Amino acid sequence: MKDINDLTEEEAAQELEYLAKEMAKSDDAYYQNDAPYLSDAEYDRLKQRNLAIEARFPKLIRQDSPSRRVGATVKSGFSKVTHRFPMLSLGDVFSIKEVEDFILSVKRFLNTSEDIDFMSEPKIDGLSFSARYENGRFVQAATRGDGTTGEDITENLKTIKQLPLEIKNAPQILEIRGEVYMSKADFFALNEKNALEGKKIFANPRNAAAGSLRQLDPKITAQRKLSIFAYTWGEVSERLWNSQQEFFNYLQNWGFPTNPNNTLCHNVSDIEKSFQHLMEIRSSLPYDIDGVVYKVNSIALQERLGFLTRTPRWAIAHKFPAEQALTKINNIRIQVGRTGALTPVADLEPINVGGVIVSHATLHNEDEIKRKDIRIGDTVIIQRAGDVIPQVVEVIKEKRPSDSVEFKFPTTCPICGSHAIREEDEAVRRCTGGLSCPAQAVESIIHFVSKDAFDIAGLGEKIVEDFYHEGILKNPADIFTIQQRNIGGDDLFSSQQGIHLERKEGWGKKSVENLFNAINSKRTISLPRFIYALGIRQVGSATALLIAKNYGSFNHFMHDMINKETAKLISIDGIGAAMATDMVEFFQEEHNIRIINQLLQQIKVEDFVDTADYNSPLSGKTVVFTGTLEKMTRSEAKAKAQSLGAKVAGSVSKNTDFVIQGADAGSKATKATELGVKVLNEAEFMELISQ
Repeated sequence: MKDINDLTEEEAAQELEYLAKEMAKSDDAYYQNDAPYLSDAEYDRLKQRNLAIEARFPKLIRQDSPSRRVGATVKSGFSKVTHRFPMLSLGDVFSIKEVEDFILSVKRFLNTSEDIDFMSEPKIDGLSFSARYENGRFVQAATRGDGTTGEDITENLKTIKQLPLEIKNAPQILEIRGEVYMSKADFFALNEKNALEGKKIFANPRNAAAGSLRQLDPKITAQRKLSIFAYTWGEVSERLWNSQQEFFNYLQNWGFPTNPNNTLCHNVSDIEKSFQHLMEIRSSLPYDIDGVVYKVNSIALQERLGFLTRTPRWAIAHKFPAEQALTKINNIRIQVGRTGALTPVADLEPINVGGVIVSHATLHNEDEIKRKDIRIGDTVIIQRAGDVIPQVVEVIKEKRPSDSVEFKFPTTCPICGSHAIREEDEAVRRCTGGLSCPAQAVESIIHFVSKDAFDIAGLGEKIVEDFYHEGILKNPADIFTIQQRNIGGDDLFSSQQGIHLERKEGWGKKSVENLFNAINSKRTISLPRFIYALGIRQVGSATALLIAKNYGSFNHFMHDMINKETAKLISIDGIGAAMATDMVEFFQEEHNIRIINQLLQQIKVEDFVDTADYNSPLSGKTVVFTGTLEKMTRSEAKAKAQSLGAKVAGSVSKNTDFVIQGADAGSKATKATELGVKVLNEAEFMELISQ
């Protein structure tokens, strides 16, 4: 191959044409046919040569150049694109009865009793796009936006190698519409990479795809592995097809990926079978779907049916149950919490449930496992309880493997081997090892440094586990003596009894210094945070705040608990006898009192001063937060609401006054609407708290 510096302009133009065609051919083979044409090394070699030639001859860069898949930085925000034909949304239905009603309405409109063919298409949970082609060349792409006007994502969409940049035998003007998505595997890989680099963790593949596609720098989009499915059209100068099915054939011939699970249905029975089939295979698909779209197959009938104000009469979206999904239990394992409770957890085939990827579900306790006869290998229906904790609803017994065996709940702790006993009046089995059990000790320290407790940066779960097993931390009080016990990395002749953090793998002088600074910055703590950090059974952050408000100081609270004086405690609205018993029992343990006294020698617990503004619009109101806020963290928003006299709850009920909805909100917002609870967006919340 000729040296690039020796190429003439004519030779460079010829080679750039060859490289563009060769790499496009490779892209088609890889992305359309799952049959790689070039090895990764060969592909990368051609890519680098193409870039080098273009660097020497910038005037020769082709419209279909592989380098244009990477794109150039957008100098400002995205420009707007007005859709020649609106990108309308579909109406939603949630049951087969509603689907039947929809089909009847189509037949009534067409004045026919004959069966009508429908295309059944998986509803991809991604981001809609429109790609415009003129004379067979890709010229522009846009998001759906508000249906009328979208954002120009031409350079970004160009980075997705599944998108043909040139198509043959196409109408002079052709808009192809579809969905950009991120596969589950690529989503997990991206989150794992981001976690290692301390970057944003995405809640689900759709958010990851949207965030990746809307980067102002297309080079970042190019680094993310995005995919597309094409399924409809917008403006077209000449329609060559007469049915949805025929259109898919054209798409495939032009090189666009179409969903392999698209199915032609001749009647309601076919539609129901298609829906059930997609429900069953949903968890095994490499991408997320959130329902099925049914479209009248005949274009002539579509044109007769026309549109309502915002939706077509000839198509409907049959959504999966919003908070339920079908998946498989790969394993059942036992977790040991900081109170010694043995909790069974199902490891699931990852599945999107209500907008969140779920790979684990609680099985609650051994009675629940027996009652539902849950076994490893079972296919199950899961749902998210209260928008947070996934749980198994039902086992699909017909799908149970022939070699299935009943799950035997352990009677010994899987962590320390101590007896696990179950009191007569409790459903929970508990480890008798106490804080001698590593799981309980480790979990108590992890809880102690968590966000709503001491919030010590640098003491994540993995580091706490390592420090515990190396003897550096045995209880929460040890955190505040690490610095004085650390000998220092330069003293090579020091006693082995001390700590040598600087010598640990992955640690250095700066990281050790950062850890000590983080610990020392938390030597003063508010009373509610301290009470919560102790990890007393049933005492969450809201209960800790109630205790702080009513007792004022930790000494006052501890005195009453040690002396079993619970009258004041039980009189607090929201604290019952069972909760009070747990608090008293915690302070009867000599081990706990010893650790508390050690802590109080190292830290200062501030007395509680009620600074809540009881004249604010939130005073006395019950507030629930859902979704991701942009202006502040969820913890900051909760603290602000509480400072204004509000009670922050974790779930929506008829007693809720406001639900504050951020991005990617789950079922809480839906439930609020059902109950008639007022839902505020973040801007409205910010306005409310500024009054």
